[in-house]
Amino acid sequence: MGDTLEFNNIHTEVKGSWNDGRLRFGKQSVVYKSHKTGKVDSIPAPELSAAQWRRVCLGHGIKLATGSGDVYRYDGFRDTDFEKISVFFKANYKVELAEKDMCVKGWNWGTAKFTGSLLSFDVSDSPVFEIPLSSVSQCATGKNEVTVEFHQNDDAEVSLMEVRFYVPPNTGDDGSDPVEAFAQNVLSKADVIQATGDAVCIFKELQCLTPRGRYDIRIYPSFLHLHGKTFDYKIPYTTVLRLFLLPHKDQRQMFFVISLDPPIKQGQTRYHFLILLFSKDEELSLALNMSEDEVQKRYEGKLSKNMSGPLYEIVSRVMKALVNRKITVPGNFKGHSGSQCITCAYKASSGLVYPLERGFIYVHKPPVHLRFEEISCVNFARGTTTTRSFDFEIETKQNNQYTFSNIEREEYGKLFDFVNAKKLNIKNRGFKEGMKGADGYSDSDEDQHDAYLERMKEEGKIREEGDGSDGSEGDSDESFNPGEEDDDVPEEYDSNASESDSEADDADSEDEGKKKKPEKKPKKVVKEKKERKPRKEVRYISYISISHE
Repeated sequence: MGDTLEFNNIHTEVKGSWNDGRLRFGKQSVVYKSHKTGKVDSIPAPELSAAQWRRVCLGHGIKLATGSGDVYRYDGFRDTDFEKISVFFKANYKVELAEKDMCVKGWNWGTAKFTGSLLSFDVSDSPVFEIPLSSVSQCATGKNEVTVEFHQNDDAEVSLMEVRFYVPPNTGDDGSDPVEAFAQNVLSKADVIQATGDAVCIFKELQCLTPRGRYDIRIYPSFLHLHGKTFDYKIPYTTVLRLFLLPHKDQRQMFFVISLDPPIKQGQTRYHFLILLFSKDEELSLALNMSEDEVQKRYEGKLSKNMSGPLYEIVSRVMKALVNRKITVPGNFKGHSGSQCITCAYKASSGLVYPLERGFIYVHKPPVHLRFEEISCVNFARGTTTTRSFDFEIETKQNNQYTFSNIEREEYGKLFDFVNAKKLNIKNRGFKEGMKGADGYSDSDEDQHDAYLERMKEEGKIREEGDGSDGSEGDSDESFNPGEEDDDVPEEYDSNASESDSEADDADSEDEGKKKKPEKKPKKVVKEKKERKPRKEVRYISYISISHE
């Protein structure tokens, strides 16, 4: 038995949608990394308190519980994996992997059990279904009834909107209301955003590019509140994936980008990124709405009660402390002009692409973030409108393609060296290295493969062959004999036709003066029109067979 166990194609359920990833059991911790978002869940080994092996829809699954009440569920194991995982848990975690059967009786009457952040509906001590309370968006009560509503996930094909529980009236003498008790247990762990208490701090009239407008941002301990003239957004910190601080190419402005999953919604529009634009010259003095001791105790020196400096630094510092995420900044890449970004166009808008240490990010419309681990290959292509620019194409492992066009050719050498240093798969490496000249780019189009041109050449060859076959069949007609002297008579489309006509006119004029010689009769040129055979049409007919059972 090794020090680690790794499993690929392990799935976890996120608000009704399955995300696949890689799960690794190590001596010190259990680590799961999602392939879709790149988010990493790490469970320290000393915190594991229980583990269950269950039969689920995707084969077999593991349910892990920690001492703090957190529950993690991973599905996609095979039946043969149970033995080695069980031995590994006993040897390294001192936890027994217990087998647990699910109830499939179909009953709708049972017992609701609250265990940490999980609601389990059991029948005869066997779970029928489980609800992660972090997926609950609202909880309402009625007479002997509790309605639980859920957050929606755009990636889910089918979404569960709500579940209603009938709670029988309490017959005890303690006087407590079982409906209210049930609702409080749900709300205590649910992801319900309620603006209770005062905000930690408020930033007034910040310029926001996505969604567009100026918003007042209120910072609460557990969520972010954007208040605009038309829309309000409440963003839990748990939905924040990454933070980016990016300098503008003009060196006078800064972008602060917040990556969100799930995104915020405005009608039918989804915003996966929140982009703020700051001026470097804008200063701010901020006082947090709490005492110095409370700030020190809660944020462990990351913040102080009174702060002053550039506005973008204050906002990024506060967000880093509350969200507890690292801020990503551009790495060592320097473009032709010395900036850390490249001007380009994506779809119909112009923007900036930033080569980072672990990916690329494009701002601002629409924002795109691509991690190196999800990139299949990149391609350097010539610009479609001019040779003074080129296109940079990125293809992901999910077969999605992103094309950043109209990049200045002076940026080619820097970008090519960066991609090569990061060991990304370059689709046309040999072609591009041969094309690379003194300035890093060549305007020659001779080596470029044109599929359309090749197809037109093939069609031309087919037509010529068809014309040749028509002519050979026309030679056997009785109106034309290749053995006669008429072969020397030029055709009307021959280049020598005009010369022969002029010579014939001169000969006629001389014959008029000489009456001894008989008058020559003009040769009759029999011109036949070669009839082209009609092109053969090939028709493809698809047959659909219908079987009657």
